[in-house]
Amino acid sequence: MISYEDSIVIAAPVSEVFSYATDLRTMPDWIQGLVEVRDVIGTGEGQQCEWTFKMIGVLLRGQAVVVESVENETATHQTIGMLAATWTNTFEPDEIGTKITIGVEYTLPVPVLGRLAEHLTVRRMRRDLGSSLLNLKELLEG
Repeated sequence: MISYEDSIVIAAPVSEVFSYATDLRTMPDWIQGLVEVRDVIGTGEGQQCEWTFKMIGVLLRGQAVVVESVENETATHQTIGMLAATWTNTFEPDEIGTKITIGVEYTLPVPVLGRLAEHLTVRRMRRDLGSSLLNLKELLEG
């Protein structure tokens, strides 16, 4: 299991950041590599969707479910399929606006990617999380 986290402060109210960042439909707009989210069912805890994620040129598909959601505080998504992962988003008020921290735990699909690509993929995924947070900041701060 690989895990890492990153944070950013966004000059927007917690309610706005939480609403946008936890909406499965908006995630492809800011998460690096997330190509598509489709067939979204429900809202909040229990919400589900199907997704397509591009990792080092390989399209991976699966499903996601929101397993925990506390409004304006935390949201946890679990994915199954070609990439098993848990994304935990926490939201805290900050003097500028909102501090969002995203923690990711996943297992690489080594048979799909190959052992040689594993090390490079881990480095890239960590970098992509930082880029995703910058994308989110740009979208919300306009």
